[in-house]
Amino acid sequence: MSGQHNQQIQLNKSAVDAGKNAQLCPALLISAPSSGQGKTTITAALTRLYSEQGKKVRVFKTGPDFLDPMILEQACGQPVYQLDLWMGGEAHCRQLLYKAACEADLILIEGVMGLFDGSPSSADLAELFSIPLLAVINASAMAQTFGAIAYGLANYRKGLPFAGVIANRVASAGHGDMLAESLDTIPYLGSLPVDSACELPSRHLGLLQAKEIKDLDTRINTAKQHFIDSGFNYQPSAISFEATEIQTPCKTLQGMRIGIARDSAFTFVYKANLELLGELGAELCYFSPLQDENLPDVDSLYLPGGYPELHLEALASNTNMHNAIKAHQQQGKPIVAECGGMLYLLESLTDKNGHSQKMVGLLNGHAKMQERLANLGMHSVKLPEGEIHGHTFHHSIIETTLPAITTSKSSRKRGRGEAIYRQDRLHASYLHMYFPSNPEASARLFMP
Repeated sequence: MSGQHNQQIQLNKSAVDAGKNAQLCPALLISAPSSGQGKTTITAALTRLYSEQGKKVRVFKTGPDFLDPMILEQACGQPVYQLDLWMGGEAHCRQLLYKAACEADLILIEGVMGLFDGSPSSADLAELFSIPLLAVINASAMAQTFGAIAYGLANYRKGLPFAGVIANRVASAGHGDMLAESLDTIPYLGSLPVDSACELPSRHLGLLQAKEIKDLDTRINTAKQHFIDSGFNYQPSAISFEATEIQTPCKTLQGMRIGIARDSAFTFVYKANLELLGELGAELCYFSPLQDENLPDVDSLYLPGGYPELHLEALASNTNMHNAIKAHQQQGKPIVAECGGMLYLLESLTDKNGHSQKMVGLLNGHAKMQERLANLGMHSVKLPEGEIHGHTFHHSIIETTLPAITTSKSSRKRGRGEAIYRQDRLHASYLHMYFPSNPEASARLFMP
C-alpha cells in the first residue's frame, strides 16, 4: 500500500476554498465490478469501523434501492439518503453532499451495480464530485485475474480518483497474499474472508429488511473485525464539497395532514420524499394497514411500496381498514399508491406459491407474484401535475381493465414503461416516484 493512499490529509473541516462557499470532508465511494460482490456488507462494516474510531459518519446509497439503506442506517445510526444523478439531479446531489460535509467527519457512499453500469453510473458520480473510489471484488475461486479486474476498474476511464481495492470472500491468508501480489501499483486495502456469520440474507427483491435480520449488528461487527484483522487502516482524504442554491419549496401543503402507510408490509419510501412533504408544510401521520382498524384524520393518503405479498392474510382480514380507505376516496380525498401500495388496493393479490387473498378492492384488477423480474429501471413520467423521475422494480403482474392515463418512459432505449392509473383522486402505478425531482408536481398529487 503506497503512502500517498494510506496517509490521512489533516485539514480544518471549517476551512473554505478560496472565494468559494465549500466544505471540506473526507469521502469514499464503495463500488464493484457488478452487483452481488458484497458492497453493502463492506460499506456497513466500514461505517461501523470508522464510527468506533470516533468519527461521525454519514452514508449515502447511489441508485434507487430501498433495502440497502436500511442496513446502512443500522450501521451508522443516521438516516441514509439516495444520491442519484438521474432521480434527483446534480444540484440536489450537490446539496445533500454539502449538508453532510458540514455535519460529518466522513462521507461513505455505496455505489449501484457495477462501477460503470447505468447512465449516469457510480463512476459518473465519483468523477463529478471528485470522490475517491474503493473497489470491492469477490475473489472467490480467483487468483491473478483479481489484479486484471482491479486494473480494468482503475484504468477503464482515465482520471477517476481510485483509492484501492478490497477483496471479498478470501479463502485463506495465502489466498489473500496471492491477490495482493497481483495488483502491482494498485493499493490492496484489506479483505473479508469467506464467513457466513457476516453475510446478509436476501429474497427476491434483494436483501432482507434490516428489522428482519435479528442478528444484524453481530453480522456487521463480525465483518468489521475481519477488516481490523486484515490490517485495514485506510483513512480517506478530505475533498471539497461546494454548496448550491436550491429554491426553497413553497408551503403549498400548509395545514394538510397526510396519512402514510408504514409497517412491515409497506416500507419502501424515500426519506427525501417524507422530508419534502414536511418542507411543503404537510403534517405526516403514520398508520398500519396490518394492525390499525381506522385511518387517522387526514386529507390525503400515501401508500408506498413494500411486501404486501408476505402479509396476505393479515391485510385481507383487516376489512375495517379496507372500508376506511374506501370511505376516504368516496369523500374525494387524494390517494397516492406506489407498487405494493397499488397491489393492496386491487381486488386480490396472489403470492408466488399460488396463495390468494382479497385486498381492498378499490381498483379493478388482480395481481400475481411470479418468479421472474417483471420490470426494472429508472423512469420519468409526464403527469398532468408535471414531470417526475423515479424507478420501477417488481416481480408481480397485473390483470386489469383500468385504462392508463399515460405511461412512464424508461431511461433505457429498450426499457418498458409503466402504466399510470387514475380513478377520481387516486393515483396508482408501479412507479416509485422521487418527489425532490419535482417538488411542485409532487405536492399537487396530495392537494384536495
